This record gives sequence, C-alpha cells and structure tokens, in this order.
Amino acid sequence: MASIDMKNIVKKYGDGFPAVNDVSLDIADGEFMILVGPSGCGKSTLLRMIVGLEDITSGDMVIGGKRVNDLAPRDRNLSMVFQNYALYPHMTVYENIAFPLRLSKTPDDEVRRRVTEASDVLELKEHLERKPANLSGGQRQRVAMGRAIVRQAEAFLFDEPLSNLDAKLRGQMRTEISRLQRRLGITTVYVTHDQTEAMTLGDRVCVLRKGKIQQVASPRELYEQPVNLFVAGFIGSPPMNFLPATPEGNRLKTPFGDVELDEKRAEAVAGHDLLLVGIRPEYFEDASLVDEAKRPLGSVFRARVDVTEWLGDSQYAYIPYEAPESIQSQMRELSKELDSEELRTQAIVSIDATSRIREGREAEFWLDSRKVHVFDPESGDNLTRDAEAGAELTRLASQDRVEQLEESQGRAGTSQQTGGATAASA
Repeated sequence: MASIDMKNIVKKYGDGFPAVNDVSLDIADGEFMILVGPSGCGKSTLLRMIVGLEDITSGDMVIGGKRVNDLAPRDRNLSMVFQNYALYPHMTVYENIAFPLRLSKTPDDEVRRRVTEASDVLELKEHLERKPANLSGGQRQRVAMGRAIVRQAEAFLFDEPLSNLDAKLRGQMRTEISRLQRRLGITTVYVTHDQTEAMTLGDRVCVLRKGKIQQVASPRELYEQPVNLFVAGFIGSPPMNFLPATPEGNRLKTPFGDVELDEKRAEAVAGHDLLLVGIRPEYFEDASLVDEAKRPLGSVFRARVDVTEWLGDSQYAYIPYEAPESIQSQMRELSKELDSEELRTQAIVSIDATSRIREGREAEFWLDSRKVHVFDPESGDNLTRDAEAGAELTRLASQDRVEQLEESQGRAGTSQQTGGATAASA
C-alpha cells in the first residue's frame, strides 16, 4: 500500500486548455478516495496522470513518498480497472487474472496461489475455465478486479467501472467493491460521475468542477455542509432546492413565506439584497403529520401542489414558485454544469408515503428552518456553512476508516497464523 500526494498538478493540452488546473490532493495510505464531478471536469484525466497514461504539464505526483512524474506506467506498481473491463476474449478467466503475473515471469506455483486467492475473494472459483464472452457484466468486472488484485499493487485505480452495468447489478457491485477494499485495506482512487457511488463508497470525496477542486470531505460533510452552490446542487438526489430570498432582520422572505434564522446565520447573510436559500427535499414535511412538539422549530406555509409522485415507501410533491429573471438565469447555467435537466423554479418536497396531499390542490407544509443553507448568488459561496461541524464529520469518518483498517489487518494476521499452525501440525 502507499499514499498518493498530488502537488499543484496541471494538465494542459495543445490548445492551452487546462483540463486539470492546480490540483493538490493528499490520499492517505489505505484510503478510499472518490473523484466525482460532471462530464469534462477533469476526473478521468487526473486518474490517468496518477497511473502514468497522461503526461503532467506541471506539478508533482508523489506515490509512496517517491516522485513518479517521469516513471512509465509499468514502473509505478499500480493496478487499474477500466470501464470496458479490457479482458482478453481468447483467454480463460484463469489466464486473464494471471496475465500480469505471466508478464513478470512469476513462477507457476505462485501464479496458481495468487489466482486461487483472488478467485475465492471474488467468488469466481467455479468460472476459472470459462471465457469472458460467457460471463455476465458483473462477472467480467470481477475478473478485471481479480487481475488487479493478483499484482499486489500499491494502489487500485477505478475508472467508472460500473457505468456499463444495469441499475440492480451496479448496486451489487458497489457492495462488492466496498467489501473488497475494506478487506484488502489498499489505497483506492475511484472515478465516477454517479453521486450515489460517491456517497456510498468513499471515505472521502473530491468534487471537481472545470479542472479545479471544489471540496474534499467525507460524504456526510459534503451533504450536510456543502462549501458552495455547485457542491450543494451536485450532491443529493433529488437535488437541493434553491429559492430566492431577501433578508429582513433575522428572517428571510421566500416564495414560501418567512424563514427564521438564528443570530449567527442572520449575521452571516446581513448586507445582501438577494440570496438563494438551499433546502433539501427531506427538510419539508406534510404539516398535518408533524408532531406538535416539533412544529415550533420550523415554519408552516401553504402552497399549491403541481405534481405528486408516490413511490410506495416514499412520496414527492412538486411546488412551483416565482423567481427573478437573474435567479432563473443562474439556475439554467448551474443545471448545464451539473449535466442535469434544467433546474426549474419549483421545489421538490419529500413527504410521508401515507400523506393524502394531492396534485392540483393547496396544502399546508412544514419546513425545518434549522437546516437551511443560504448562498450568495453571485459568488456561489455558502454563507451559513459551519466549517467546524463539517470538519468534525470528516474527522469521525477518518477515525472509523482507521479502526476498520486495523480490524481488517488484525483478521488477516489471525487467518495467517491459523493457516501456519494448521500447516505445521500437518
């Protein structure tokens, strides 16, 4: 295993366009780091620079304490898993997994041992004599992962490995990749544009935009304390709602009535004429179902429901509202950057599946005003972000990772001791 340190990494192409622009990122030994962002943000280019498939225009790439800018990919001891599996169709599963070992002229007994161990971990033992064409997409991806495992590399690099799989198989493979990384404790860098993968897999997530880092934090910090409008809009499904607001003392006037702010947040937004209030869909509730003890902690408003979506275990209501043209223009621009449909001037509200709110009618909603974020529409900065609370969320996530890694290494050591004792007694 090895740490990966990037210092002021820049990648410019022939036309001078900076695909990656001054990226500095430290990935700890054994950490699972996710690189996420919309198409064209530079995440795959950054991954290819780590492995050596792209030249670095300027900056330093340091792996395991060693500067590797001028080293060829084969000399970096990294394993990469591609989106299209990159398997050899004429070879069996066994030979595909063993291929990197054959290249390095590893003895046959060692090849057999490593392939057997990898196939056990990935549940491929019964498929070793089959050809890739006879495997499912998930099995092929596991073969590609097996080929990476047997190299005993210092780090795993994944380039959108699940994008060719259907939704159900993606969920299964997410679990397998997470379990595998925890078991092996190997440094992993994983590129994806799917924020569900980012939120469920990574110890930390690096959000990229136009070649620049926006925020590096645990998934929970990104969700609860986004640093700016872009991160807030990219992380979360359904996405965060953005409402125009004007401050008046300790209140914000919004299309859905007044939102009360505590003194600290009111001071942070003072002096602005127009603001954007960010509200997650789950911060709303059907007012008729809110506990009376909880009701005073938020605000209640009435609004006409345009559309409802009942999904069995959950339900969403869509509420249109009016917004100034400047806000509408910014929402259109943001939606283009996020590779999403246009962010319309409507709020997506999560309500209980038992709620009887119906489309085309007015209804009463409750909003938890303690959890709203307030953004500067011009700079995009989150004016009410609690940096200390966010840092604590990431610190706790890091602590959990270290404890899990120690437990994994302890189990591996116990297993080796048991195996040695068994062999000795035999």
